[in-house]
Amino acid sequence: MFDIGFLELILIAIVALVVIGPEKLPGAVRTGAVYLRRIKRSFNDIRREVEQELHNDAVMQELKQTREQVSGEVSKLKQQVDRAVDDTERELSPPTPEQPPHKPETSRE
Repeated sequence: MFDIGFLELILIAIVALVVIGPEKLPGAVRTGAVYLRRIKRSFNDIRREVEQELHNDAVMQELKQTREQVSGEVSKLKQQVDRAVDDTERELSPPTPEQPPHKPETSRE
């Protein structure tokens, strides 16, 4: 994460010892460790929430695709059923006698 070597850590420890003092240094280290754990926990919580949202988004995309596929299949089935109903109605309806073609009337004036 950070590119801090051993010498840099020793330098930070010496500066902290001089600035804070030997009496308060253990308490400051404990307090720093507590804050560092809290920050780390917060980052992990945020990461988990983002992963959950991405997972939810992926699930929603899959559901949308499935809905579109099902809608397409339903419309195909509806068309097939409509054709079958029309064919059945044509077969079951009584035949209509053919009527002679209608002649247009001419006006007599």
